[in-house]
Amino acid sequence: MDAEIEQVYVERGIEGVRPRFAYPLIRLAHTGPLTIRELAESLGRSHSAISQTVAAMRKEGLVTSEPGPDARTRRIDLTERGRSLVPFLEAEWRATHKTVAELDSEVPYAMTAVVEEVRRALERRSMRQRILHHLVEPPR
Repeated sequence: MDAEIEQVYVERGIEGVRPRFAYPLIRLAHTGPLTIRELAESLGRSHSAISQTVAAMRKEGLVTSEPGPDARTRRIDLTERGRSLVPFLEAEWRATHKTVAELDSEVPYAMTAVVEEVRRALERRSMRQRILHHLVEPPR
């Protein structure tokens, strides 16, 4: 599913952005700069996972990393590029949530219990096709 979400980005001319970047970028847009620990806690993810995600986002020019209030912390903030992508990422996030709900309604059990049924539903109509059906892009 992540590969198809990433394909939606590429089709919109958004290169170097992975689906795992969306939630952290959206969070930073709403909160302003956060330390890696604050960002990890706010997203319910491990410090290590967010540290790796931040490093990848920094490499793609989506965030900056500056020294925090003490030598052990780094404050993460959006670059102009990162900020400019947030409206689309929020739209994609909503479309993806609708897509997951749609998939849940197509299968008789919770998604976590029916990986095979989900795979079959996606064979009928791909994740990308479903997202595109629900995607309402913000005006440019």
